[in-house]
Amino acid sequence: MQATSSQDEFAKWAKLRRQHDKAEAQYNERAASLKSHRANFTRIITTARWLGTNGLRFFLQWWFARTPMFWIPKGWVPYYVAWLLSFPRAPVGAVSVQIWGTACATVVQMAGEAVASGWVLVQKQGGDGGKEKVAMGAEGGGSEGEKKEL
Repeated sequence: MQATSSQDEFAKWAKLRRQHDKAEAQYNERAASLKSHRANFTRIITTARWLGTNGLRFFLQWWFARTPMFWIPKGWVPYYVAWLLSFPRAPVGAVSVQIWGTACATVVQMAGEAVASGWVLVQKQGGDGGKEKVAMGAEGGGSEGEKKEL
């Protein structure tokens, strides 16, 4: 009988355990490196996205703050409305870039909601599955002039 000693078994197990620990350490090192790179990449992309959208908008509003987008003809609106439209730094009687940007954003948002609601309506009308429409009303078993017994 070829019997293996417990020392040989322990030596094999210890060798496998060292190999496993070494591979696990390499894995943890690479995972930590990947996690660090991923966090850095996410931070850079988030910053670039913010600068490309909100940062650009803030810069344009700051750069063109004193420039009127267009002039409102005199007498079309009362003075306080002309002052509000020129807020914060455009000349009175003009529409400021901040007000114009807000108006454009509102129109785009409303158009998006209109398209989305139209899409939902089209989907609901086309996808009723052939359901039968039932007329609403009171159902009775007799003619209209007869009294019903309780």
